[in-house]
Amino acid sequence: MKSTIDISVYPDMLIFMKNTAQVFKALSDETRLRIMGLLIAGEELCVCDIIAALDLPQSTVSRHLAYLRNSGLLEDRRQGVWMYYRLSQDSKKNINYLFDILAVLFNDLDQVAQDRRSLNDFLKVKKEEMCK
Repeated sequence: MKSTIDISVYPDMLIFMKNTAQVFKALSDETRLRIMGLLIAGEELCVCDIIAALDLPQSTVSRHLAYLRNSGLLEDRRQGVWMYYRLSQDSKKNINYLFDILAVLFNDLDQVAQDRRSLNDFLKVKKEEMCK
């Protein structure tokens, strides 16, 4: 006879399971993984930087950034009209270990390397334009 455990009596466990499922759902999309590949280096990036690196429409990038933010993976801040994103610093989410794993995995992905090169090229041009 199998015994079952009623996890509803463990509300913290249930919350943890739901949060973990939400994180993995957020990472189940190629575009969101590409965004994470850019942000995992620890830099805060403007939405325009991400758009340029991924060569995707603003609406697509913004939608995916919102999904990642709502899942607890990213934080945002507004500076004037610009929105900046970075990895979540909220240690309560217990996802720092996941960032470490992703960083290792992303080092071997050609798409992430290409996106990072595109980002670096764009940032060089952006810096030159701002310094004029």
